[in-house]
Amino acid sequence: MLLWLLIKWALLAAAFAITAWLLTGMEVSGGFWGYLWVSALFGIVNAVVGTILRILTFPLTLLTLGLFLIVINALMLELTDWLSDHLTIDEFWWTAIWGAIILSFTSVVLEAIVGSMLRRAET
Repeated sequence: MLLWLLIKWALLAAAFAITAWLLTGMEVSGGFWGYLWVSALFGIVNAVVGTILRILTFPLTLLTLGLFLIVINALMLELTDWLSDHLTIDEFWWTAIWGAIILSFTSVVLEAIVGSMLRRAET
């Protein structure tokens, strides 16, 4: 359980690195430790504030068939940017929205790849 949490943390840091590399308006400073710090802070912000926002905006999320979750993730990125000196997002609408989309997609792909590799190694 703890090992999988650490692996997911490292994968989120890698997803932040890929997102910052692909998106010109998003930058993470501080090298390896900066990526780990931003991913840890984003995870905490997403777990606490993101959960509350998802509960409060559940009807709107249903009406938009889940697309409003992208806006919530973009807000979580902006909040992480506000809390940390290592993450810089230049503007909300395009950079944070695209950052949320790319970050979500990369996280899912990385977790699927590593998860399948770990399951294959267990057998």
